[in-house]
Amino acid sequence: MSVQPQPWPQPDPQIAAAVRAMYSGRREAPLAVQVRDRLGELFPDAAFADGFGRAGKPGWSPGRLALVTVLQKAANLTDRQAADEVRENLSWKYALGLALEDPGFDHSVLPEFRSRVVAHGMEERVLDLLLKRLRELGLVAAGGNQRTDSTHIVAAVRELNRLELVGESVRAALNALAAACPEWVDQALVVEDWSRRYADRIDTWRLPSSKTKQDELALHYAKDGYTLLEALYAPASPAWLRELPAMQTLRIVLVQNYTRTPGGGARLRIRRRERAEDGG
Repeated sequence: MSVQPQPWPQPDPQIAAAVRAMYSGRREAPLAVQVRDRLGELFPDAAFADGFGRAGKPGWSPGRLALVTVLQKAANLTDRQAADEVRENLSWKYALGLALEDPGFDHSVLPEFRSRVVAHGMEERVLDLLLKRLRELGLVAAGGNQRTDSTHIVAAVRELNRLELVGESVRAALNALAAACPEWVDQALVVEDWSRRYADRIDTWRLPSSKTKQDELALHYAKDGYTLLEALYAPASPAWLRELPAMQTLRIVLVQNYTRTPGGGARLRIRRRERAEDGG
């Protein structure tokens, strides 16, 4: 991926007219619109150019991807959901200077962008640019206590994507089993709340913003996944079901994201695998 720094396009006139019509009067404009109106080209491409090559197929604007990442964190969105906002949300298109018909990008662009940012030690650049612009506008005082760690943004987005991955792996496994052997599912898997948690794709609803709620949901997904696998490997269960690709994926995802240790009695204690601590 290469980058040739370019100025951000001005908001598309058609989109700008629609935004003005929707948020005229006393209605407060969305955060994305306010950021573009008050802060302008907040993250210029040139500030991230050293993390990208100069030759090869041009990639998406790194400066605008930085803004997408900030808006994504503010709205508590996974990569897939953020890519949907870029494609569908007028306020995001306004902030990014995209045309109405612009298709945006595949969600896989976001983790690749974050990896490049981390690999080239540019985690603090987003916050540095934001604080610099706020000081220029007199919105914060120079030398104040506005400093924080930009890596928290990257880490928070990563955690949401891990949560989505685990939940979607359980949902995909359930769907595969229901299609392959519905009689076995009806007899072997009677678990409260499964229909509510896995009726729809995980990326179609907003994941909790609270870290406590995220951890609770992560453990629910893990317990459901292990319950499913234990039923699958019971002696009376058809062995061929274990060979379904979705079952293999679920096993790998659980191993990568959780550990199980002995608890009280015959119970096992499940906890999330932390990358630094457990090598995940």
